[in-house]
Amino acid sequence: MNEDKIKGQWKQLSGKLKAQWGKLTDDDLAVADGDREYLVGRIQERYGIARDEAERQLRDFDSTL
Repeated sequence: MNEDKIKGQWKQLSGKLKAQWGKLTDDDLAVADGDREYLVGRIQERYGIARDEAERQLRDFDSTL
């Protein structure tokens, strides 16, 4: 999903993101506001995984939308 589409549908997506990655806080999602790089960093930090793994998970999530 491209960044413009993410920003346009952020409110709807943030609920799905929270369901997928429950450790993300509402503040994380509010600050991210559609910024994919920030979101990857937050997933990486909250789950203690490598950046490439966080990016892969987000790509997989994108493919389900």
